[in-house]
Amino acid sequence: MEITMHGHRFTLDGEIIQTGKQAPEFTAVDADQKPIKLSDYKGKIIVISSFPSIDTSVCSAQMHHFNQMAAQLDKDVVILAISCDLPFALKRYCAAEGINQVVTLSDYKDVEFGTRYGFLIPALRLLTRGVILIGKDNEVKYVEYVPEITQEPNYEKALEAIKKLKV
Repeated sequence: MEITMHGHRFTLDGEIIQTGKQAPEFTAVDADQKPIKLSDYKGKIIVISSFPSIDTSVCSAQMHHFNQMAAQLDKDVVILAISCDLPFALKRYCAAEGINQVVTLSDYKDVEFGTRYGFLIPALRLLTRGVILIGKDNEVKYVEYVPEITQEPNYEKALEAIKKLKV
């Protein structure tokens, strides 16, 4: 699969994730460098917000949007915000910006999420922008790979998909 950044084409690496499939396990590290597995959130509705770098305006807007969304959702929904940023950068950013409703994860070490979900841009060693929704049954319910990385994801569609799982 290909995406663009400012019109330049990049090929994604890894298995492109599809709806209806079981969500692959992955491990990333939280802001305190503690290993976190996807299965740590078993039994919850999981929203994964993937982005390239927290130090860009679009990624910051995405983080703020999902933080606000998380505050309005039930406690059985968890939002994981993941990038290849270092855990220290994510922790600094969240403290400075008041981000406290999402779980920030860093895939910098092994890019396990990036390769298992097809979100890795190997030429840049960054994750592409997108959203994945995983149901309580560990099935992938919604996937968005944002085709132009400088654009934000479709928040409304992601929220609609979450609401469908809540019915």
